[in-house]
Amino acid sequence: MKISRLETFSNKHVGFVRVTTDTGLQGWGQTSTYNADITAQVFHRQIAPWALGQDALDIEHLVNIIPEREHKFPCSYLYRALTGLDTALWDLRGKLENKSVCELLGGTPRAFPVYASSMKRGEITPKDEAARLARLRDEFGFSAFKFRVGKECGHDQDEWPGRTTEIVPAVRKALGSDVRLLVDGNSAYSPRKAIEVGRMLEDYGVIHFEEPCPYWEHHWTREVAQTLKLDVTGGEQDCDLTLWRYMIDNRIVDIVQPDVCYIGGVTRMLKVARMAEEAGIKVTPHSANHSMVTLFTLHIMGALKNAGAYVEYSIEGEDYYPWERGLFRSYLDVKDGMVQIPSEPGWGLEVNPDWLAKSSYAVSEVNV
Repeated sequence: MKISRLETFSNKHVGFVRVTTDTGLQGWGQTSTYNADITAQVFHRQIAPWALGQDALDIEHLVNIIPEREHKFPCSYLYRALTGLDTALWDLRGKLENKSVCELLGGTPRAFPVYASSMKRGEITPKDEAARLARLRDEFGFSAFKFRVGKECGHDQDEWPGRTTEIVPAVRKALGSDVRLLVDGNSAYSPRKAIEVGRMLEDYGVIHFEEPCPYWEHHWTREVAQTLKLDVTGGEQDCDLTLWRYMIDNRIVDIVQPDVCYIGGVTRMLKVARMAEEAGIKVTPHSANHSMVTLFTLHIMGALKNAGAYVEYSIEGEDYYPWERGLFRSYLDVKDGMVQIPSEPGWGLEVNPDWLAKSSYAVSEVNV
C-alpha cells in the first residue's frame, strides 16, 4: 500500500493533512498549530517528496528517514510538518485495522483524567481567575488546575508587581485543599528566583512547576529541580531526540512534557516516552489548545505505561482562540473531570468540511 497523494488544508493558525494511498484508503492528521501556513509549505517542500510512493504502513521508517534526508534542517518547522504525515498515517492504519490509535498502541479507549489549563496571564486578575476556576470545578468536575505565574520569558519579572504572590493563595483558597494545583512559569525565572517562587508554591501545596527557567538553560532548570520538593517539569518546546536523551539522562526535569505536534508526531513522542520509562520518569504532555493535539495526546496517554495522572485540557473558549471555531463537527467533552478517548477507528474525530472549504489547499502526488 503506497502513498499516492498528500494534501494540506491550512490557514495561519492550524493545518490538516490528508493522505491517500494507491488503494484509495485515506487518513487525516494535523501539523502543529501556529504559522501553519508556513508549515504547509515546508510539508510539501521537505516532507512530501520523501513520502510519496513509500509504504504507508511503515510509519517508523518514514519518520526516521525524512529527518536524515533533510539533515541540513534540524529545525522546529521540519518536525511540525512531519507531525502531519505521521498522524495521518496512524489514522489510516487505524481505519485499515478497524482500531482506534489508542488500541494500535496497545491501550484501551476509556475515560481519562484531564486538568483544566488556563492560558491567561495579563488578561485576568487573580481574583477573577480564582473565581473562574472554581466555577469550572463545579461545572465540569475538574480535580486539577494549572495557571500561570511570572512573566513569559520574564527575566525574573512578574506580569505586574505582586501578581504571582497574589494568585497562588487566591486559587488555593477558592478551590480548597483537595484540588491539585499546577503552575506554568513559561521560562520566567533565573534559578534563584525560581527557587524562591517554588518554595512559596510548596507552602500552598502546588505539586507541578512547569518551565520555571528559560527552557534552553538546562543547567538552570536542573538546579531548580534538585532544590525543590515539588515536581519541576518541562520539554514542550524540544523536538531533538538527542537533546531529549540528554535531558532524561541528566534528570533536567522530574516529569517530561513533550508536545506531540512540536516533536514530530506519535512515533517520535513514543521514543521519548520510552526513554523516560527506562529512567523511571512520568510523562504529562503539553497539549494546550483544542486542535487535534489534545486528541492525539489522549490516545497516546491511554497506552503509556508511564503516563502521568492527567492530560492537559485548555479551558479557553473560542473568544480567546477564535481560530478554533468550526474546526470539527464535534469535539471532546469533559465529564467529571475526564474525557473519553474515542474508540472509533483511527483518531475518531471528523474535520468540519465547511472549514476545509475555506482553507488554503495544496497537493503533492505521485506522477502518473
